[in-house]
Order: sequence, then C-alpha cells, then structure tokens
Amino acid sequence: MSDMPSVDAIVSTRGDRAELLTEAVDSIVRQDYPGPVTVMVVYDRAEPDAALAERARDASPHPREVRVMRGDRGPGSSASRNAGILATSSELVGFCDDDDVWLPGKLSSQVAALTGNPRALFASCGAETDYGDRTSTCLWHKPQIAHADLLESRVKQACTDSFLVRREGLLGPIGLFSEDIPGGFAEDYDMLLRAARHAPIVYVPEVGVRVRVHGRRSHFNGRWATIATANEWLLATYPEFFTERRGFARLAGQIGLAWSMYGERRNALRWARRSFLASPLEVRSYVVTALALGAVSRSWVQRHLDAAGATS
Repeated sequence: MSDMPSVDAIVSTRGDRAELLTEAVDSIVRQDYPGPVTVMVVYDRAEPDAALAERARDASPHPREVRVMRGDRGPGSSASRNAGILATSSELVGFCDDDDVWLPGKLSSQVAALTGNPRALFASCGAETDYGDRTSTCLWHKPQIAHADLLESRVKQACTDSFLVRREGLLGPIGLFSEDIPGGFAEDYDMLLRAARHAPIVYVPEVGVRVRVHGRRSHFNGRWATIATANEWLLATYPEFFTERRGFARLAGQIGLAWSMYGERRNALRWARRSFLASPLEVRSYVVTALALGAVSRSWVQRHLDAAGATS
C-alpha cells in the first residue's frame, strides 16, 4: 500500500446541496483504490460543515480522510478548486462537483493509466449524464487526447469530474485553474488546453463519473455576454486556434451566436463572417445570419440549444 500514490479529491461547494454533497463525498471515500485518499471540501462563500469530516470513519478499509475548509481565494469554482489544491499535498489531485459522483473503480483505473505512462501528467475518463428520466454516455474514441484534438473540438468527453492530475503538473507546467477567464466560463476547457500543450492527456475508455442534471440548466444559460467574452479570451490566449480553421470557426461561431442572443447585432455579424470564412461548414454562422434577418427567433434558438444540452 505504501507505494500507491496518494490522492486528494477537491470538492467545491456553496453549501446549498447538503444531501448531494454527502453522496459526492461518499462516492470518493468508498473508491476501491487501496492507496490513501483525502477529500477536501472547499466551501465557496459558505460556512463549512465540520460534521462532514465524519464521513470517512469506517466507510472504507483503505486510508481515508475528509477535510473541510472555507475558500480563501475569492468566489467561484476555479478559486475554490485552487484553494483546495494549495491546501493539500498528495501526489495526485482529482475533482468532483458537489452534485456529481465518482463511480466505483474510477480512481483505480486512472491511477493505473497515469503510473503506466510516467511522462503523462493528466488523465481523464468517460462520463454518464443522468437527466432524471434518461442517461447518456460520453466516451472519447482514442487512448489519448492531443492538443490538436482540443483545438478542433471541445472534447466534452473529458469533464472536470474526470480530471486526475499530477500535483507537479498543477504547480508547474500546467498551472492552476484560471481565475481570469470571464465569469469562469470554459475553465475546464482552458485547463485541458494547457495540459495538452505539455503532453497528451491519457484517456481511460470507461465511464468513471456520473454527472447529475435532473432538469437543471447550466449556470451559464442566458449569460450571453459572459459566454462571448470568455470565448474571445480563449482565442486571445491560444493563438494556435488561428492555425486550426475548424476550431477557430467553432469558437467564432459561438461568439457570434452569443452576441446575437445578447442583442449585439453588428458584433454578432462580424464574428459570424469570420466563422464562415474560416469554415463554411460551421452552422452557427448561418444561425446568426438568420437571427439578424428575422428568419428565426431567439426563443427558437434557445429551444434548440436546450435540446442539445449546449450553452452556445
């Protein structure tokens, strides 16, 4: 057991989902991974529940600890996760939202993947999304996620709950979660882009986490200015997008659509044009044009975004 890497699991919460939070913590504590695991629950602008630390008692035959703290870096999930990272010291660091869960075997398979690839700093895995009345599975089709893959696509098959990262990477070449990206939108995508810049991300082709939606919309639904400016931030931060036409067209189309839904018609059309010129296959440029001409309504666009589970 002594040679098994230690793991810290950072759970950010605002303290308003106590029952779901307890389930999230239990799902980590009860992992079959034989190495030591510490769950650090970081309360974002809320008073920590000290009783939560008792969840590790007699819950697993393996070394387990649950700790709680109040975030000390400012509001938002990025700041809370970073506070948790800096307050812990294990070799590997994972993350779980307070309303999601790690499935059995998640940690063991990812640790094996990382230790089997000594140069790798970052691992991910598949996820299932529970909508209450149905469940969908999301798996990546390759053993690794390369930087080129992330420029072309968001790679939604790698969600934050699935991240397992070597601490040396978070404190070194990868860095912490960005606290600068507008509104915290796409903070997980930004982390993936930075990680893959250094080395391909190891991917375990198994469902390791459950994301629970239960009819809730994304926190970013309708926050069009935030979505637009965050995607503009991504383009400014990663000039590599200008060499990947489909990836640039995708982001430019999202920016145009967000500004269009916000009511910034001129700005929206400018970005739609840039999207179309990069790739005429990017459908968002056509949607923006249709909105500008009054051929479709904002409510029509919102319904289709909701049906696709997308924010832009």
